[in-house]
Amino acid sequence: MSRHTKIVATLGPASSDLATLERLVQSGVDVVRLNFSHGTAEDHIRRAGQIREASLLAGRPVGILADMQGPKIRVGKFEEGKITLVKDAPFILDAAMTGLGDANRVGLDYKDLPRDVKPGDVLLLDDGRLKLGVERVLGHEIHTRVKVGGELSNNKGINRQGGGLTAPALTAKDMDDIKTAAQIGVDFVAISFPKGSADMYMARQLLRAAGSSAVLIAKIERTEAVANLEEILDASDGIMVARGDLAVEVGDAAVPALQKRMIRLARERNKLTITATQMMESMILSPVPTRAEVSDVANAVLDGTDAVMLSAETASGKFPIEVVESMARICLEAEKSAEVTMDRDFLDRIFTRIDQSIAMAAMWTAYHLKVKAIASLTQTGSTALWMSRLNSGVPIYALTPETSARNQMTLYREVYPLLMSQIHADRDVLLWEAEQILLEQGVVTYGDLIVLTIGEPIGAAGGTNTMKIVRVGDTPKPGIV
Repeated sequence: MSRHTKIVATLGPASSDLATLERLVQSGVDVVRLNFSHGTAEDHIRRAGQIREASLLAGRPVGILADMQGPKIRVGKFEEGKITLVKDAPFILDAAMTGLGDANRVGLDYKDLPRDVKPGDVLLLDDGRLKLGVERVLGHEIHTRVKVGGELSNNKGINRQGGGLTAPALTAKDMDDIKTAAQIGVDFVAISFPKGSADMYMARQLLRAAGSSAVLIAKIERTEAVANLEEILDASDGIMVARGDLAVEVGDAAVPALQKRMIRLARERNKLTITATQMMESMILSPVPTRAEVSDVANAVLDGTDAVMLSAETASGKFPIEVVESMARICLEAEKSAEVTMDRDFLDRIFTRIDQSIAMAAMWTAYHLKVKAIASLTQTGSTALWMSRLNSGVPIYALTPETSARNQMTLYREVYPLLMSQIHADRDVLLWEAEQILLEQGVVTYGDLIVLTIGEPIGAAGGTNTMKIVRVGDTPKPGIV
């Protein structure tokens, strides 16, 4: 059984050499994440080259995701690198401070924070581990009292409980980084902290102006983003359920239900989903996951997510290969028990496009005829995307002549992208060649039933208009000119 759910792995010090990258790809990584919060443009360009090389060496397509840093809402640095906040002690956040902080006060990267808060607000530091209650705001100083103490080190993040910080989603650094991402030729770009559709429209304009057609992913991590989820989905190609910052803003207890809702809405709108943050956190230091982590990954798979993401586990953990192998194993087991609901999924559905109607017809037919595989000849991958929104239990092989489309389809659930030249104009020749590719890949044998989809005229994007059901081996080799 092939794994349907894709795995995204973050690169870092533990996974930046070519040998480790090749092993990660062989272990099951489908998309590699470049975290633009760390490193220089030259670092990202070099790593992207290594990813493409590792993909060739491993013989598997791998997508590249550029994750923008977004606004830096963080404390500054301390003289000793860290301090200990004591419960009920006063502490000042000083937006004008340029030096190193101490146990009494610290500077801020986000200089507008004093304008965003008021007495009574609660500020959450270091992913909610520390809490400060705002008592008063005096000019550039926020006077707080420690509600939950502990160790606070350099550059830790700040959230306001309930959201409401005005920092723009796209900073000047992000705008430069989008140009770098376009230069690299990344397949996906993730935007941090969008509040509404306008942030995503601006990001898309910047991407297109830079010459990139990358898939645009919105990271849902603000209270405002939850409220504006549907408009953000409509302005994006997919979303990332970024559970770290989201949990800090809306409360950790609200996240599981939000995760299910986000994935459901995204699938209904033919959008992609990545579920992220602390999925296998214990494997940063341990060679085996906890039972709770196993359940967390399995639940995301059962929710219908396209991909599950690893962050520090592969970027800086001790067991980057083992964590990918564990995640792949969990995904496979969860998929065995996933409910196939094709009959219910088709209730009250309306198709307004010919290509989408063919995609849905192929899924319905494949499910009820129990075919071995679906082969979709596609230019852009749209047909494969629509198919992947339904769980038929039948693998979808997307055959495209476009390398960029193949790489973007590495994130589609239950889709296995392959390059196919498609140089012939004869439909029957192309369908026969598609059949041969499936035989060469070992996914079908003679006598298996398969469903094929194709568009005419050949090579026209959005032109899928034909479905054919064949038994492998029954079609004689057509005359090829």
